Amino acid sequence: MQGACSVEDPGGPPVRIEVTDVLDLHAFRPAEIPSLVADYLVLAQEKGLVEIRLIHGKGRGVLRRLVRGILDRHPAVLSYRPAPEDAGGWGATLVTLRVADS
Repeated sequence: MQGACSVEDPGGPPVRIEVTDVLDLHAFRPAEIPSLVADYLVLAQEKGLVEIRLIHGKGRGVLRRLVRGILDRHPAVLSYRPAPEDAGGWGATLVTLRVADS
């Protein structure tokens, strides 16, 4: 599964997502987010990405809090911060990843 991430859909086959420096979470149910983000962080780190942007939207902040809770505990994460306005502002989070062990 190098460079791609799969999400299980109870009503259908897994959905493959290419691992890039941006992951838009709008299309996923909140129940899918924890495993998706955790797997995505590992694959992005293995791919050599140093910074990724997670787009969770502005709304009421439910996904933002969920995502940042995952980031607080994930060993691949060095730091994170709100994205600048031109990259989504408070509707996205920039994540700096640790360099993967070789």
